[in-house]
Parts: sequence; structure tokens; C-alpha cells
Amino acid sequence: MNTDTPAPARVWLITGASSGLGRAVAQAALDAGEAVVATARKAGALDDLVERHPRRVAAVELDVTDTARVRTAVDAATDAFGRVDVLVNSAGRALIGAAEETTDAELRDLMDVHFFGPAALTRAVLPGMRAQGSGAVVQISSMGGRLSFAAVSAYSATKFALEGYSEALAEEVASFGIRVLIVEPGAFRTGLHGTSMRMTTSLPAYDAVVGPIRAMQAGFDGTQPGDPAKAAAAIRAALDADDPPLRLPLGNDAADAVRDNLDRLRAEFDVWEPLSRSTDLDPP
Repeated sequence: MNTDTPAPARVWLITGASSGLGRAVAQAALDAGEAVVATARKAGALDDLVERHPRRVAAVELDVTDTARVRTAVDAATDAFGRVDVLVNSAGRALIGAAEETTDAELRDLMDVHFFGPAALTRAVLPGMRAQGSGAVVQISSMGGRLSFAAVSAYSATKFALEGYSEALAEEVASFGIRVLIVEPGAFRTGLHGTSMRMTTSLPAYDAVVGPIRAMQAGFDGTQPGDPAKAAAAIRAALDADDPPLRLPLGNDAADAVRDNLDRLRAEFDVWEPLSRSTDLDPP
């Protein structure tokens, strides 16, 4: 640890900190006087943060799909500030396309970004958090990690995987004083629907189903209702709560979609519950 740097109240390791929710969370931490190890695929995208907060920001170039370099980011946090208190896995991008349109390479690449990268970072910070008896892992998922719909099968698959992993993780690490928070944003005013949006090669057979969603995306960027700064404040509020949630939907669109989905799931379960319960072996 650099002994010339005052010990911060909390040290954040944030992926995808060059823009979007990652940048908003980083800025909120810095505004609160905390320290940030900010990562991005190009470290130059973090220069403004370092220039404004030279004693409380360490910038690390990291592509989260390069899991061999994950240790570099964690070591940078330890070298600069002595520890990691909060890991925020925020790096991500979007993919629109029907399941049949999505190639193996597209699906695997997205899984690397949204699941294998965050899993590697999580494993890397846990020993230190266990040793200090405290910490938090924040997984930036999506409302598409709780429910899914046409054209986002690949995206939701990666976020469903992250949420299942994190739900189990939360039980495994609770006794060590480590919290897990799964954040499920709706549409926020970030680059996810702009520079971070990709499309599969379209098949005419799916034009009626996927075509309108592709067309909507063309004009959606810049009109999203969610405010990243308010999302960052909500994440901080949830982390600091005495009884924090495991899952935190963010935005009216996400809250409405999650509530409607829960209602539909319960209604479907109630209809089919007798058949579900009819499959045990008969008593002797």
C-alpha cells in the first residue's frame, strides 16, 4: 500500500468505469470521499477521473474477457489502497437478435463479458474480503436477468447465469460479512443502446418478431428514462442498508416488468401446482 495516500473510508473496484453505470458509481464514490480502482478496456478513457482525483483513483486497463489479467486489477487495488471493499462488475454490452440468428461465437463472447469475467473478478476479491471480515460484490445485471422476451435470448442467458451464480454466492459468503447485491436496471441513459449495442445477422423468418425491436433500437439511444446518477445513489443506499436486498430492480420500467412477471409466474404456478405435485412415488 502507498503510505503517502490517506486510508479511504471504502475502496471500490469497478469494471466498465469509463462510461455508463460504472462511471456513475465511480463518481458517486469519489464524491463521497472514497477511493476507486477504475478499469476500462482503454485506460486513457479514465484520464479525466485520475486528473480530478489523483490521490483517490487508480486506473487499470482491463478487458474483463481476459481473465488472466484479472489479478492485475485486484493487485492494483491492494498496492494503491490496501484492500477492496466493494467490487462492482459493470462492464457490459447488448446484443439484439433471435436465438436462431445468434452464432456460437456471439453467445460465447457475450458470456465471457457478462459471466466468466465477473466470476473471475469475484473469485479474485473474495480471499481479501474474507480475511478482513467484510465486503460487497455488486453484480450489474438487468431486468433481462429476471425475465426475458423476444430478441434478447443471448443477453438474458448471460444475465440469468450471473444471477443464479450470485444468488448461491450470497449464501456462501454471508457468514464472512460479505454482501451480494444483484442490480437489475431497466433502460438508463448510457451507451448500452448506442455504442455498446450489437445486432445479429438477421433472418427474414424473424422479421415480424425481431424486426420491430431492431427498428426501435435505432432511435432509442438518448431517450432512455433512467438517470445513471440516481442509479448510483440507489446502489449506495441499498449497500448501506441494515437489511439490504439481494436483487434491486432500478427504474419504473424495470419495476413494472418485474412485478408483472412475478404475478404471471405465480398465476401459472397456481394453475399447474396439482400436476407439479402429482409426480412423487406413491406411498407404499
